[in-house]
Amino acid sequence: MTIEALADMLRRAKGLAHKSDIAPVLARLGIGAANAIAVGDDCAAIPDGEGFLLLAIEGFMPEFVAGDPYFAGYCGVMVNVSDVAAMGGRPIAVVDAIWSAGDAQAAPILAGLAEASARYGVPVIGGHTNTRAGTNLLSVAVLGRAKKLLTSFDAKAGDAIIAAIDLRGRMRDPAPFWDASTGSLPAVLRADLEILPLIAEENLAFAGKDISMAGVVGTALMLLEASRLGGWLDINAIPRPHSVSLERWLVAFPSFGYLISTKMENVDSVIAKFMRSGIAAAAIGRADESQVVRLLDGDHETVLWRFEDDALIGCAA
Repeated sequence: MTIEALADMLRRAKGLAHKSDIAPVLARLGIGAANAIAVGDDCAAIPDGEGFLLLAIEGFMPEFVAGDPYFAGYCGVMVNVSDVAAMGGRPIAVVDAIWSAGDAQAAPILAGLAEASARYGVPVIGGHTNTRAGTNLLSVAVLGRAKKLLTSFDAKAGDAIIAAIDLRGRMRDPAPFWDASTGSLPAVLRADLEILPLIAEENLAFAGKDISMAGVVGTALMLLEASRLGGWLDINAIPRPHSVSLERWLVAFPSFGYLISTKMENVDSVIAKFMRSGIAAAAIGRADESQVVRLLDGDHETVLWRFEDDALIGCAA
């Protein structure tokens, strides 16, 4: 696939399209950059004493809950604690809302939720239950706390963009999900999440983002847009398992995957923190003031997005 064809594929990817749904919702709710609490991060960050309370929620597509109910429940905890870590925080607890057509249909969802709660050490403390609904639906919210923040709004021109991804996993075929969590030890899961708050607290970076269903490149677009920047991304530098094609990997959701934007002098220190835990990490690009995002493939380059012509999530600072 040429770099131009790859860029076109990414622009049309389902995960990225879902992110574009955010802008009209913000407009209808009257939420914008002028709000006291910036909207567009992985969590809402609410000043509280000497730090911040972190609040986030995830809802899951009905077809995902129907097709892989155990993993959907598991992801209810996994993706929420990942969002908290992406902000430089530590999770405290989660609550869930579940609708199902009966107890039997709810059972695998709840089993996954309970398993992830135990493995990550984050309790489920309440929520909403309805086992007399006509379908299976799931949403999970998380509360966390951070001493210092990593945000979507604080990347700077000249920053290196680092991708850190746990490649010790497998694809959950046929879905575009890379599972590096269910086969890992609980102590490893918890220690790996601790890397992000340590990066924030040691002032090694001020900006970052959890790699979402938009994939590595789509998440980089959201980070750069929120910080009113552009930049370039080298698709060959992105950490990737040998068993997964580049085209598939760029639209996949990794269970542990983060982008960190940091000054060039901090790149080696940030990468070393992840590598010591066995997590693949590499500088994959650079931010600049252009508000144009370009993809690089060796000597070939193409424009992926121009924010001045087309906003993505509309959450620029």
